[in-house]
Amino acid sequence: MPETPSDMPADDARPIERTVDPLYGRVMLKISGEALMGDQGFGLHPPTVERIAREVKSVRDLGVEICMVIGGGNIFRGLQGSAQGMERTTADYMGMLATVMNALAMQSALESMGVFTRVISAIPMDQVCEPYIRRRAVRHLEKKRVVIFAAGTGNPYFTTDTAATLRANEMKCEAIFKGTKVDGVYDKDPKKHADAKRYETVTYDEVLAQHLGVMDASAIALARENDMPIIVFSLDEPGGFRGILAGEGTYTRVAD
Repeated sequence: MPETPSDMPADDARPIERTVDPLYGRVMLKISGEALMGDQGFGLHPPTVERIAREVKSVRDLGVEICMVIGGGNIFRGLQGSAQGMERTTADYMGMLATVMNALAMQSALESMGVFTRVISAIPMDQVCEPYIRRRAVRHLEKKRVVIFAAGTGNPYFTTDTAATLRANEMKCEAIFKGTKVDGVYDKDPKKHADAKRYETVTYDEVLAQHLGVMDASAIALARENDMPIIVFSLDEPGGFRGILAGEGTYTRVAD
């Protein structure tokens, strides 16, 4: 079988440029599926996927080990399907398959930039991606490959936020980076309220008590139990992801 970019050894990848000492050595990047659709109302917007891939590459070039979880709401959202009369378990599995499509799109964009990437699915589908094996996934990270976890936890009734928090703990990440449309956590929607206040730091309990919408309650509880900080930042700000790793930028840190 001919060798594909994803099968080549990591040593053949472009060299990593350690120009600064990053704040974290291994991180989880969680983004929504909607982040990939740009100004469209549905589906994938290739220029937007490419832009986000460049952001990921810029952080990988700092020597940071990166894993990702991408939602599937730009293609299908299980909860909405359930609300429209579809059986919940079936709807959730359809949503998981949507995350695989997004993961493959991001893998393609990253590998076109010379970043070796693995898509690892909680639902086995050997023709297109690897099954989830924790030790193998850790080894990919150690070889500086970007690892994209797809299909959530493989179980219905769990969101991709919970999947990201679970995988971050399994991979022994140092922080979860939650890319959003705004540059942190606010007490109310900053797009609707000019007097909205941005938090520099906020505790897990405050997020839950005030319904701040960082992640769902299960994900926040899992992060709290394992002392996993969550960095909320704007994915729309060019260089924002790299800037935070370099000790700059605007964001909110969720921790105790």
